[in-house]
Amino acid sequence: MPYLYCRAGRDDSAEQQRSLNVARDKSSFRTTTQAGRLLRLTGMTTSIASRVAGHSVKSLFQSDEARQKDREKLMRHIGREVASTLGEMKGAVMKVGQIASQMQDLLPPEIADALSVLQKASAPMPFSVIRRQIKRELGDEPAALFAEFSEQPFAAASIGQVHRARLQDGRDVVVKVQYPAVKESIDSDMRHLRRILRLGGLLKVEEATLDAIFREIRDQLEEELDYRQEADNLRQFRAFHADEPWLVIPDVIDSHSSDRVLTLTFEPGDDLDTVRTSDAYDQPLRNLLGERIFDAIGRQMFVLRAVHCDPHPGNFAYRPDGSIVMYDFGAIKRMDEEDIAAFRDLTQAAYEDDIPQLEQVLYRLGIRKTQGPAISREFYMRWVDLLLPPFGAEPFDFANSRLHLRLAKQTRDTPWRYLESFQPSARTLLVNRVLGGHYWTMVNLGVVAAFRPNVERLFEASQANA
Repeated sequence: MPYLYCRAGRDDSAEQQRSLNVARDKSSFRTTTQAGRLLRLTGMTTSIASRVAGHSVKSLFQSDEARQKDREKLMRHIGREVASTLGEMKGAVMKVGQIASQMQDLLPPEIADALSVLQKASAPMPFSVIRRQIKRELGDEPAALFAEFSEQPFAAASIGQVHRARLQDGRDVVVKVQYPAVKESIDSDMRHLRRILRLGGLLKVEEATLDAIFREIRDQLEEELDYRQEADNLRQFRAFHADEPWLVIPDVIDSHSSDRVLTLTFEPGDDLDTVRTSDAYDQPLRNLLGERIFDAIGRQMFVLRAVHCDPHPGNFAYRPDGSIVMYDFGAIKRMDEEDIAAFRDLTQAAYEDDIPQLEQVLYRLGIRKTQGPAISREFYMRWVDLLLPPFGAEPFDFANSRLHLRLAKQTRDTPWRYLESFQPSARTLLVNRVLGGHYWTMVNLGVVAAFRPNVERLFEASQANA
């Protein structure tokens, strides 16, 4: 079932990552104004348009084989150029690029692979920019507002960065500061990125579907850029998980927060690399952590109807007592009962090998197009047999999983006439991101677990809450 699950991910080459870091270091700080961003994006669009036009003319005189090789070369070049530019720019356009990199069904693989480097840590802004932003938002310099404030960022991402600090009362906190001009540039950024992706037929979806996907991304970005909304999200999720003391969510410091600055209690924990190499995390503990992540995300989705949808490894930390720390509640997917029921029905149909019901749910979600050839039962069963084991009744060994490789091969081997019958769905876009991201969390934790009982408990709780 293509278009249902997001890109499983792949490792980036060191050379590609180094080249992107160099580009970021050279010019990331020249794109904090709307005029600078517009100039940079316009230049990239013009460059790509010229290359696409040149390829179109050249292809008129080539054999099919030569034309295909040249197109693959063109896609790789465009991917590198887009990744390099977005990596410099921060803000909405880089965030959309990160999301796009996870959508192998939306983009040519050469471009999606190139964009995957955007998932890595972002180069930070100079502290002078951060200091001005804090003074603009909170009314004074960091030195006056905090007893201590580290000028070195604790973490840097696409729309903001985080600094360690200490309040006057001695509490350790983290301060999340949004980069300048990000909110103001959303519309312009997304128009340019959409135009770039439309050049030369790079996107493989219908216009109406693309409209819905971009609306979904834009709505999420609007919410993610509103730090007061994120503060409300934190309070909502802390209350929801109040009876699960093993799930730690930072508390908001209202006195030091605003629309573009968010100060939270510091909640330390170990990152995935530490968990993988530390003797403090044996196999039973890793399995427990995996089960707790599964249950927490599942309960958010099926009971709360709002799910933390940024599964980046930096947004989670772990403790040897079995606790999990969850950070960054800007990206929240709010779900309606119709979508919840569809996901429930889809999973149940897969468990029961009920292919007619499964196909009807794909129609409901907008994944299966109304036109196109009839799809054989065997085709659907190949996808069910591939995707269902991680949610099955038998223990699944994530540490040795090759699911992502088999997914890629299955997609490559799918007849083109069948692929034309499916499309990405805006309704599943962010849920796909959650599933794909936490698949890699389970892989890196080395979890061995049978999650079907957990799924069935979630479905019971969901129906009781309907």
